[in-house]
Amino acid sequence: MVVKNICCLGAGYVGGPTCSVIALKCPEIKVTVVDLSKERISQWNSDKLPIYEPGLDEVVKACRGKNLFFSNDINNSILEADLIFISVNTPTKTFGNGKGRAPDLKYVEGAARLIANIARSNKIVVEKSTVPVNAAESIMKILKANQRSGVSYQILSNPEFLAEGTAINDLLNADRVLIGGEETPGGEAAIEELCAIYEHWIPRKNILTTNTWSSELSKLAANAMLAQRISSINSLSAICESTGADVAEVARAVGLDSRIGPKFLQASIGFGGSCFQKDILNLVYICESLNLPEVGAYWQQVIDMNEYQKKRFTSKVIESLFNTVSGKKICIMGFAFKKNTGDTRESPAIYVAKTMLDEGASINIYDPKVEETQIYEDLTHPLISESPEHVRKHVTVFKDAYSATNGCHAIVLCTEWDEFITLDYEKIYDQMMKPAYMFDGRKILDHENLLRIGFNVETIGKRLGRPFVRRRWSSNPAVL
Repeated sequence: MVVKNICCLGAGYVGGPTCSVIALKCPEIKVTVVDLSKERISQWNSDKLPIYEPGLDEVVKACRGKNLFFSNDINNSILEADLIFISVNTPTKTFGNGKGRAPDLKYVEGAARLIANIARSNKIVVEKSTVPVNAAESIMKILKANQRSGVSYQILSNPEFLAEGTAINDLLNADRVLIGGEETPGGEAAIEELCAIYEHWIPRKNILTTNTWSSELSKLAANAMLAQRISSINSLSAICESTGADVAEVARAVGLDSRIGPKFLQASIGFGGSCFQKDILNLVYICESLNLPEVGAYWQQVIDMNEYQKKRFTSKVIESLFNTVSGKKICIMGFAFKKNTGDTRESPAIYVAKTMLDEGASINIYDPKVEETQIYEDLTHPLISESPEHVRKHVTVFKDAYSATNGCHAIVLCTEWDEFITLDYEKIYDQMMKPAYMFDGRKILDHENLLRIGFNVETIGKRLGRPFVRRRWSSNPAVL
């Protein structure tokens, strides 16, 4: 089979960018991204894409309408496709066996059944979603149990290793592309077909082929180890604050060791996003299912440390504000889980906002890329708030940082947007309630300058001194 048509089931954070880059680099291949959501497909076909990624707009506009298409016509897209990516959501189960840890594979199963019902010719089916080990085997069982006469399938695992905010660069300059398949003639041929697609721009030496199970586990293992590094440095940040050490200096000293390296050693309020927590919980569930409780407990501690860091940070906010935020106005700067994305899944800002609301505060929120509707949707979720009316009464979303901070008692910086570094903090200080507090959960601001201005400043992994005494000289006694 020579792949001429690709169909991607799922137009989300993985399917959209991945297939856009494939279309860019493989102009001879027709790439169609399909989704049940008419609103999402309409956004992909508009000037305002449903997700924000630096460089994504340019890639989509260069290919859309030529060999890249976004459609709700799922049936025809499957019929035409030689290769089908499954890029649907795999959230953590909220009920039943494995609740809170196991992935919910209903969308993957639904995609497999859809392919089986529609396909009339041979297909290469590629699992792109993050799935547990042996998911490919489950997909194959569904396809074989429902396959039509004369139709055959090859199942491949091709996990993504994309970081939100750098996804396009990660796709164009991938450290590695991982492809897992069956060790049979048909499986090996399918692997070569997918390799040929990536070889349009990825050197063959960077394309790693494995068996299916190794590929599936590698995705979980990579995210678990990255999250482990974050939890490790965050655990050390607590020691730094108690001893007078500076976690940034510790991280730099540790990161200069060539065996360790500097990446993912930036202490913060905690990690978020759609992958780390979900994938580690998945790994914990696998360990427990395999009767490896000690291994499961080890990885569970990575999650526990992340939760501890968020709790520790928000407790510091409350304690600093005279042990109460009731009736006070708190500004949350940044709602996305990291900069250069509008994704709010598992964002630490949600935890901070929930805690402040539960403690009786009113919240002002500003984020340059997260839509107001998304913020309210997150904060009114049943797992976050029992009263949507209370949220809408006490939460206000603003279009700029200066309006959001006006009249606030404290600022809690939750996302490391570059914009926040360059704000006029003299202006912000002047319009805040006094004493004015800054809680830098991302360690990106000039703390000495903030102290000079007059802010009380708290950050992660470092003790800071008291603010400088502000002296105003004027011939008018009213401003002294």
